[in-house]
Amino acid sequence: MITASKKGYAPVNGIKVYYEIYGEGSPIVLLHGAFMTIEGNWSQLIPELSKTRKVIALELQGHGHTPFSERKLSHATLACDVEEVMDYLKIETADLVGYSFGGAVAYQFAIQCPKRLGKLVIISATYKSSGWMPEVNNAFKSMKPELFANTPMKAAYDAVAPDKTKWTNFLEQMITSAKQPFNLGDSNISKISAPVLIIAGDNDGLDKIELVKTYQLLGGAVFADFGATPKSQLAIVPAQGHVTLMMQTKTILEYLDNFLKPIK
Repeated sequence: MITASKKGYAPVNGIKVYYEIYGEGSPIVLLHGAFMTIEGNWSQLIPELSKTRKVIALELQGHGHTPFSERKLSHATLACDVEEVMDYLKIETADLVGYSFGGAVAYQFAIQCPKRLGKLVIISATYKSSGWMPEVNNAFKSMKPELFANTPMKAAYDAVAPDKTKWTNFLEQMITSAKQPFNLGDSNISKISAPVLIIAGDNDGLDKIELVKTYQLLGGAVFADFGATPKSQLAIVPAQGHVTLMMQTKTILEYLDNFLKPIK
């Protein structure tokens, strides 16, 4: 991981959200997965992205350096946090990349803050509970804090959390949130005007039938030889699960570079 050019806390919506900034150029905001940190999720991608872009990586409520808060978790609140961090950093618009839990927040941001969004990249995420396979939703229902003992996520938290005693409180808050069914709405997704790139592993736990429906809502899955190519894209990476997908740095970078480059 390279050294951030700037790091700190943005006071937003009654909490302090930790951020790190790398590189110069057009801004791109990164939103991590559940229970993760900036380094744990993005350490391989940031050095490459920051060669040509201003990369702003956030740690959402209770994650990593961002203190635990009793404030109720919701996609709408977290998306509002992202917007207010952008306000704090004086960033008018940015491309947004979200992985897993961060991808759901990114979808919500696209719905709430369309004028602040350039392009949207969703990695292994869905905007509704039914977008996951039944096995995944069942796993959410049976999740318990003790499952995270002696895990890399616990080690990463202990390395940077401002109050390590809040680990169990943080887990309980996240698990409670994960057990609540959610749906940001098909109609809201279909109204997203920004170009969207969806990246998924072929075995990452997402229901691929629902994923194709999502792509259709975004204007994709057409016969482009008979008309215009959609502005949104869908990439299914073979032989990848939910975790291993994020290890395919070269593949993900190629997709990002091609999708995010300015339109001539």
